[in-house]
Amino acid sequence: MVVPLLYYAREFARLEWITKFFTVRTAPLVTPPHFRDFPEPTGVKCRHALFCMMACPAPGAIEVVKVEGGWEPRIHKGHCIRCGLCVEACPNGVLRSGRVLEAIHEDRSALSFSFRIDVNLETCMGCGNCAVACPVNKTIDAQMSYGGKAGTDQLLLMVSEGKSRVLHVEKCTGCKTCEQHCPNEAIRVARLLEAVQQPQGEDPCSS
Repeated sequence: MVVPLLYYAREFARLEWITKFFTVRTAPLVTPPHFRDFPEPTGVKCRHALFCMMACPAPGAIEVVKVEGGWEPRIHKGHCIRCGLCVEACPNGVLRSGRVLEAIHEDRSALSFSFRIDVNLETCMGCGNCAVACPVNKTIDAQMSYGGKAGTDQLLLMVSEGKSRVLHVEKCTGCKTCEQHCPNEAIRVARLLEAVQQPQGEDPCSS
């Protein structure tokens, strides 16, 4: 046991080893081109489209709040996973993260949103809370704002034959108000994202 200890002591006492130990330098840190930092504002005015919140897979990572002079997206770094989907989803280029925004312009890419509403007919009791709470329904038929009966079949959803029925899913904005107001959790809103490429010469962040 004495021999190994003497060997290591002799090695560590060498001037060359001591010099390297105290003067060693690591290579400078270089940010890779694919790095995505936390999203930050670009200075472009937010138009309250809320696509950033719809695309975000991390609950509580982003919210759009009312501020003096308009709206502002706020990132909660404790929840954000730096995926960059909020940057890709925003149609106005309000946020940036790494090279995501630049890549969108170069590739002329964008995210297309659509929504699917599933109603579990076994647990739905036809109370109508979803149809009354739906902000799209209230815009189409003012009676829905006061819990009245539907006066048109152009609503997004309505109660028919004792069950909630989806009539025009293309009108859904993905707000999930119906889902939040259902006492039986019988309705679910799924947000579908699809990557699309814009025509030549069209800026995906100019809309």
